[in-house]
Amino acid sequence: MRAERFRASLQFVTVPYRHFYAALDACKVADYSIFVLSTTVEVDQWGDTLLRTLQAQGLPQVISVIPQESILDVKNRSGILKSLLSFMQYFVPSQTRVFDLHTSSDALNALRVVAEGKPSDIRWREGRTWMLGETVAWEDGLLKVTGIIRGSPFSPNRLVHLPNFGDFQVAKILSAPLPRPPKSGANMDIEPLLLAEPSPSDADSLVSSNDPDDLANEQTWPTEEEMNGVREALEYTPIPDAANSTTPRMVRKVPKGTSEYQAAWIIDESDSEGAGEESNQEGVSVYSPNEEEEMQDLVMDEPDIELEDLRHPTFQDFDIEEEKRQLEKWRNRKREEEEDLAFPDEIDTPHDQPARIRFQRYRGMRSFRTSPWDPYENLPRNYARIFQFEDFRRTERSIRKRLDTETNIIEPGTRVSVYLRDVPAEAAVTGPVTLYGLLQHEHKVTVLNFTVLRNTEYDGSVRSKDPLILCVGPRRFQVNPLYSQYTGGGGKGTNNVHKFERYLRHGVTSVATTYGPMTFGHQSCILLRDTSDSQAPHLVAMGSFLNPDTTRIVAKKIILTGHPFKVHKKIATIRYMFFNSDDIQYFKRIQLHTKYGRVGHIRDSLGTHGYFKAHFDGPINQMDTVCMNLYKRVYPKWWRMFVTGKQKESEDVMEE
Repeated sequence: MRAERFRASLQFVTVPYRHFYAALDACKVADYSIFVLSTTVEVDQWGDTLLRTLQAQGLPQVISVIPQESILDVKNRSGILKSLLSFMQYFVPSQTRVFDLHTSSDALNALRVVAEGKPSDIRWREGRTWMLGETVAWEDGLLKVTGIIRGSPFSPNRLVHLPNFGDFQVAKILSAPLPRPPKSGANMDIEPLLLAEPSPSDADSLVSSNDPDDLANEQTWPTEEEMNGVREALEYTPIPDAANSTTPRMVRKVPKGTSEYQAAWIIDESDSEGAGEESNQEGVSVYSPNEEEEMQDLVMDEPDIELEDLRHPTFQDFDIEEEKRQLEKWRNRKREEEEDLAFPDEIDTPHDQPARIRFQRYRGMRSFRTSPWDPYENLPRNYARIFQFEDFRRTERSIRKRLDTETNIIEPGTRVSVYLRDVPAEAAVTGPVTLYGLLQHEHKVTVLNFTVLRNTEYDGSVRSKDPLILCVGPRRFQVNPLYSQYTGGGGKGTNNVHKFERYLRHGVTSVATTYGPMTFGHQSCILLRDTSDSQAPHLVAMGSFLNPDTTRIVAKKIILTGHPFKVHKKIATIRYMFFNSDDIQYFKRIQLHTKYGRVGHIRDSLGTHGYFKAHFDGPINQMDTVCMNLYKRVYPKWWRMFVTGKQKESEDVMEE
């Protein structure tokens, strides 16, 4: 609409009630947010969550009004307005009044604030381009979005983000002047002009991750020339073949009906490297070391689960009562969280498996704060797919400086038609369309670190690697973040090693680590938990973007505990930490400590049942507990793009 009295063009976007993500997207591009309050019905849980989420996301200028249909008693009018103002000031402290649209003067003042006021700036939008689509059409396989460029200058060489659909390339940008009224029967429509096109040499590509070559470092069979060269260099003498009937015959268990050729491809149990293979007459099941370790971790976290049940799962159809009982048991994480708070990181050494096998990926550290740890050691395959920045801040300054000197740009305030390539046709019929211009490299996937603080109103359990919805800037992801301790001031410390946190706790600032597309600037972030109602998520935590540090080491800590069996001054016999002498020799070099502050080390193994003699720096108490700290680096899971109402996997998703 156009307010003739105030000479301002206003575009109103109405968000239906209980459309959660539509409200978030609308407030990202709005200059003003008008909240219509009820005078008779209190704000429910959904409305409270929406206001908290918008507050964490960053609100534009807020105007609170009471609709004309509301009938206020003259006696209670002042009290109701004060109550509503107090409620809104909790979320928007800058609010000074609530406008009653039933009163003509208040209605005029509300319109004056919109038409003549100066919108407040939102920090995360600084230096960025966005556009609210006035009209959307599908033409010749291209999505045409017409609107006014807002924010910073728009470059056709950069990618554009379309919420719920992803990032796309610009095909061309045409002018879109408003049609003029005809004079004397003449048609005054202006033919659109080509304003800008992407440069083939400078346009950003849609490549978001690397494609690792699995065969690059694979050991291949040597050629005949290489074999001859080795024989000549070492004066190689071939070993004669074994005599007939002297080679022992190997007996293999193979599935019934398997031919001799097929049997040659079946891996024997002796050939696997502790991967937990089991074979039977019906088939062969193979477990990788990573799968075996994940099952071991699950057994540690869930004591009622047997490892053998995970290796050979069997289906059992329970009745309804038993299913409900097990569901409630599965949902009861409060007990686990309380135990972790009372006895942090403590676990029991398995009795039926050697500790040197169960904890083979863990290591001891003399000092968690200063001991060195190579950040490029034994990286997972997903690290071969991501991008790393040599100097993140310098790269950001260079990108923004290059944007200021670019000539092929469209200035803000210009009404244009933007044509996007390869956009799904359903994008043209999904309601209001908003476009966000991305900076260079913001399509590339890397490791993202966010400082987050848990929502005080959310009382559910939040565990590391729980599936959550991450909202950062104009994007939304489906992630499984890792939580770690936040070093004060954002410093890396001496060795950039940070302790893994199993739970996100109240009142503690933590760092959430996940994979995701790069982002620049001061970006706020929101963590949501999806529910059965896709438009009513829970607000779990809020925070801001920290850095894209791929060398940040998140170390999971476990504590093996033992009981002093016999004590003589500084020397004690310890039991229940290990259950065989080989484990004691394997962990002998790692330092011990007690809960009362003593430090010691293992001296000798006693017997065959895991008893050992330890020496400490002072006399210890028989009621003390002997501990050994072990550490393992952990990594997040791969990200997915979140679509309202469903989760859509990114095109290059690869499970860990």
